[in-house]
Amino acid sequence: MELNRLPVTVMTRTIKNPSTTIYYPQLSGLSNQQAELQINRSLLQTVQGLIHEQQRVQVQGNTQMQGSYEIKNNQRGIFSATLNNYAYTPQMAHGMTFLGSVSADVDTGKIFSLRDLFRPGSDYIKVLSDRVKAQIKQRQIPTLGNFTTIKPDQDFYLADKTLVIYFQLYEITPYYVGFPMFPISVYDLEPIINEAGPLSILAAD
Repeated sequence: MELNRLPVTVMTRTIKNPSTTIYYPQLSGLSNQQAELQINRSLLQTVQGLIHEQQRVQVQGNTQMQGSYEIKNNQRGIFSATLNNYAYTPQMAHGMTFLGSVSADVDTGKIFSLRDLFRPGSDYIKVLSDRVKAQIKQRQIPTLGNFTTIKPDQDFYLADKTLVIYFQLYEITPYYVGFPMFPISVYDLEPIINEAGPLSILAAD
């Protein structure tokens, strides 16, 4: 397993018109061009999905929209990024932000779902939900009702040796809390991680 991999090259692309400026990442120079195409397509589709979400919730009017991204992991052949989209239409009480993420294998182009990170048959939903519950209590995070469980396809990203589970605005907390983020060390998840998946690669010394 080649662990000391150089980061892949990330280019910034822009969607721009008088009311919209969105910056998003595209990978460049991968040895597997099909993998590069698949990852870049997924990144663009995530950007477009965030735009559609804004169009669904915004009222009619002169909507102003801005988007940017953050690279969360670019090592050991694992790429992970978050993409955010903020929009505001006059007459609304406040703007709205949506967050998306893409985690991928730069060699194969595989886009990871949360399920892919864990052994088949493992009760990863309960394990992660218990971690989230514990952090809500420890960090005294206000919630909209009692938190019970994550979704099987809950939003996440990868950052070094950490899996970060996150929720959208209003999903489990009041708006003022922002995006609730729950970092979980890969070492805490070792009993259930997929040995052929990205968490195993990130956990290796």
